[in-house]
Amino acid sequence: MTLRIEDYALIGDLQTAALVSATGSVDWLCLPRFDSAACFAALVGNEENGHWRIAPRGAGRCTRRGYVGDSLVLESVWETRTGTVRVLDFMPQRDEAPDLVRIVEGVTGSVEMAATLRLRFDYGSVVPWMRRADGHRVAVAGPDAVWLRSEPQVKTWGQQFSTCSSFTVAAGESVAFVLTWHPSHKSRPPLIDPHESLRHTLEDWTAWASVCGYRGPYREAVVRSLITLKALTYAPTGGIVAAPTTSLPEELGGVRNWDYRFCWLRDSALTLGSLVSAGYHEEAAAWRDWLLRAVAGDPADLQIMYGIAGERRLPEFEVEWLGGYGGAVPVRVGNEAATQLQLDVYGEVIDSLFVCRQAGLPAERHAWNIQLSLLGFLESTWRQPDEGLWEVRGPRRHFVHSKVMAWAAADRAVRTLETDRSLPGEVTRWRAMRDEVHREVCEKGYDPVRNTFTQSYGSEELDAATLLIPHVGFLPGDDPRVLGTIEAVRRELANGPLVRRYSTAGAGVDGLPGSEGTFLACSFWLTDALCMAGRHEEARELFEQLLALRNDVGLLSEEYDPTAERLLGNYPQAFSHIGLVNTALALARHDEAG
Repeated sequence: MTLRIEDYALIGDLQTAALVSATGSVDWLCLPRFDSAACFAALVGNEENGHWRIAPRGAGRCTRRGYVGDSLVLESVWETRTGTVRVLDFMPQRDEAPDLVRIVEGVTGSVEMAATLRLRFDYGSVVPWMRRADGHRVAVAGPDAVWLRSEPQVKTWGQQFSTCSSFTVAAGESVAFVLTWHPSHKSRPPLIDPHESLRHTLEDWTAWASVCGYRGPYREAVVRSLITLKALTYAPTGGIVAAPTTSLPEELGGVRNWDYRFCWLRDSALTLGSLVSAGYHEEAAAWRDWLLRAVAGDPADLQIMYGIAGERRLPEFEVEWLGGYGGAVPVRVGNEAATQLQLDVYGEVIDSLFVCRQAGLPAERHAWNIQLSLLGFLESTWRQPDEGLWEVRGPRRHFVHSKVMAWAAADRAVRTLETDRSLPGEVTRWRAMRDEVHREVCEKGYDPVRNTFTQSYGSEELDAATLLIPHVGFLPGDDPRVLGTIEAVRRELANGPLVRRYSTAGAGVDGLPGSEGTFLACSFWLTDALCMAGRHEEARELFEQLLALRNDVGLLSEEYDPTAERLLGNYPQAFSHIGLVNTALALARHDEAG
């Protein structure tokens, strides 16, 4: 039976990540990077596509699990008839090669354990050649090599193209497994001490979490979300992936399955705001620097997303041999939405750099010139239709959110020039653009009969992205048009605290069959909009309902199915955790002011 998405926990080393199930199985891992081919792909296929399970023989789900303190070290505990055992799963920050460490510790009594390692390179399609060498099991296929060892050594044998182990742990005993990847043409990397690595990993995460300057309500949820965002950071470049997975469906059994192992510009301003507000200026600066490198070049070539090192080509293809999560096919690798025209990203980049300037991050001399270049291009193109924030694969439209972000780009330029008159730029010109965009949106993107902003010009459809209108400063939070939009979204797109991005029934706006779940980031936007409208207690109530949707280890995916009461979409999702952090901070600011 397919496990629920919320049955998985995240571990990682700031260059890649693995998902570990409540049954003790690592069902997803890409090596050596987030966007590399998976060597464990059971998550979007089956066990034959690769997994690694360690658990008491014959046992199912663990009795309980959680992260050790403010870390990304996962502790899973099984209470059995003969005793209690725990498994500590983690990936230490690497010096050279990526390591996945699994330490089995006896707590009480004596427990018989079983382990099955089924390596399948290239998204579950390649069975490696296995051999023994220096007390290791070595798997090699093409460019990939993996070494597996245990301390102390346990009984291990090959069976049905898998490596199986059997051992017993008594109270006070432990067995550590270390799986190490390296390019097959290179020699084995240096061995790590699993127990020393555990100590260093706990120290590293605890020290990082202690930097968090937020001490208000919901601090545990905020810190866990920040740890998750850090775990989704590709340390060598500072880029933050939207999620570490591909093709977890937005509808159970559906076709809305996308690869999210890339960096979206749309996330940048919201991410930077949350990092700066929590005191993580170093991470904010690294993300800003990644952003500047990625967008450098002809502004006409600006993409909505890039690879984790700034790669521009993200060709999309279907992995036909994988059966999909719960039968949801196709499984996709790459994302052709990278080639879409989404005019809002120009505003998001300029707003991101404005956030950095306001936060006092050390200025990059070329950053302002990049902004002027982007703004100059946007000035000549903002009147065009585009694919919009949600990457629709239907016809282009004049999306209201795209126009609002064009306004935000001009507004941030005006405010920057008014603050720092030493910078080059034509403030009168950008002020005129700002006013023109504002007039057009209010005339063409607003329905006075229903008192709501719509998804696009001339459309009756609604879009949850219009909830961001007060957030970016386009209108105040208590403006009657904003209040009307909040009520319209709640009436037509919401189910309690849960909000859909837009209607997928009958309108054909996204060019895709089927439907999707409620979008968790939009749900946090509703809470923010209520807070900005002065309805703080109502906002707090909705926020606490959203917090209750986190799984037992504090993680959220992209979407939620209120009927099946299950998480949907790629997981864990940076956008959802950014929304959680920003909403908690907004509520705290109200408490401080009140």
